[in-house]
Amino acid sequence: MKVNVKVYRAVAKTLLGILILIMVGILAFVGLQISGRSRLNREAGSAVPELNLSDLSDKTEEPPVGETVPAQPEDDNWQEGDVRYQGVHYRYNEDILTFLFLGIDKMTEVKPVKNGIDGGQSDAIFLLVLNPHSKEMSVIGIPRDTMTDIDVYDKEGFFQKTALGQLTLQHGYGDGATVSCERSMKAVAKLFYNLPIHGYCSVNMGAIPLLNDAVGGVELVALEDVIYTKIKKGDTILLKGMDAYYYLHNRDTKSPESAGRRLERQKQYLTAYAAVALEALKSDITLPVTLYNKLSKYMVTDISLDEISYLAVQAAGYHFDSENMYSLEGEVVMGDRYEEFYIDETALYELILKVFYEEVED
Repeated sequence: MKVNVKVYRAVAKTLLGILILIMVGILAFVGLQISGRSRLNREAGSAVPELNLSDLSDKTEEPPVGETVPAQPEDDNWQEGDVRYQGVHYRYNEDILTFLFLGIDKMTEVKPVKNGIDGGQSDAIFLLVLNPHSKEMSVIGIPRDTMTDIDVYDKEGFFQKTALGQLTLQHGYGDGATVSCERSMKAVAKLFYNLPIHGYCSVNMGAIPLLNDAVGGVELVALEDVIYTKIKKGDTILLKGMDAYYYLHNRDTKSPESAGRRLERQKQYLTAYAAVALEALKSDITLPVTLYNKLSKYMVTDISLDEISYLAVQAAGYHFDSENMYSLEGEVVMGDRYEEFYIDETALYELILKVFYEEVED
């Protein structure tokens, strides 16, 4: 079975990624800037993405219109790493900060595992992009079933091979903590043409009610009846505790397009939560610390509490809404047992240019 899709969103399979995005306005931004650009760039692993159009041409049936060689030497405005695509000159925004957020399919607190293949799958995979030039936050949802190169390990943790597989599996090849996150970050960076990634945060699903209630709950008008709950379409509800989980997670799998309708609920909740959290931050600068403490037992991150506390006030100056949410385009194919998502490489390339690059006037 083969299904073509124009937009395939990772959040269609899980709610957790939506809640991780509370870090958008609060946790991630305030976290890593304190360390300085030099430390961030060291952690990112590369200075700029490696957007080689000749590589892209090898992956697509219809190569994009662009230049695969640098501009002529007499072009004084050309810098190493610049790209000319469809006649437009682009330059990577080196001030941008990019963070990987993972939602792990475990309800329990984080406990590192010894078995090298039992780290837990990442059911939600997002990149958070913070642009200090435009003061905007952008989010890119990556389908969990994205087919890409992942590093495979045995039970003892020894490397076996690099193989094509679902991206969600990469987190499982590790300790369920730091090692799993670092391997996932490597896989995602490679998928995005060796994009610099400046930090990571993974959260187990048990944190959902805690995150929701930390801001006093989220009020919204229900978009549809929610199966296995008392929530009805048109109800004005203040989501508290497990109701937030149910609103974002439940769907009737026998109903056509139920995943798409659930996605709309998730987008609605995200927008509402971001507004509540950012407003709360303006009146309570200690909110990031509160959230950090509530998350700590369910979270693995390289963002320190000191970093969060120091720059918390700056988070309120950033803008985020549904227009800043992106998802990868591609094709869903039914594999031998599970769905496989194959990225539209040209669309990915263009998305990278849109989010991470700026136009340069020649």
